[in-house]
Amino acid sequence: MEAIRIKDKTFSLYIGENALQARIEALAMEINSAYAASPPLLVPVLNGAFLFTADLVRHMNPGSEIHFVRVSSYGDAMDSSGNVRTALGLEVEISDRHILIIEDIVDSGLTCDFLKDQFLLMQPASVKIATLLYKPVSHRGKYKPDFVGFEIPPAFVVGYGLDYAQLGRELRGIYRLSSGEE
Repeated sequence: MEAIRIKDKTFSLYIGENALQARIEALAMEINSAYAASPPLLVPVLNGAFLFTADLVRHMNPGSEIHFVRVSSYGDAMDSSGNVRTALGLEVEISDRHILIIEDIVDSGLTCDFLKDQFLLMQPASVKIATLLYKPVSHRGKYKPDFVGFEIPPAFVVGYGLDYAQLGRELRGIYRLSSGEE
């Protein structure tokens, strides 16, 4: 099994590039079906969701605007701090529009709760969540994702936009922290 080293940690390949791309294409088809009548405003969460979003929109129907937001609850740690803070907000009118929040990973769910609650105050037509990775065992938020690429166990992962201390985002697959290094 392919392994890589980032800083002081070893990670093993968990989901390869081909499996990622196949699932992202299928996920885009699900989203296209759900929004056939009205394209959503896509709101990817930086920094992690940028690669997922780029590949996802290549398979989506045309007509969706994209506006990024930045929120953080990890910093350089391997566990969510539970303290969500906004660094860059949404600067577009969303009332009466369908909103699709795009996340790289939903772990505790607190970031999605924060964003969805903020967006609901602006009276959109709807707010849904799409995520590449979902950790249902770790989820403690109010809102579950509406579109999920892969459900994974509560292990720390990097690659394909996800990082460890801001490193590893460029990896083409998802890598899982090797056992014994948690």
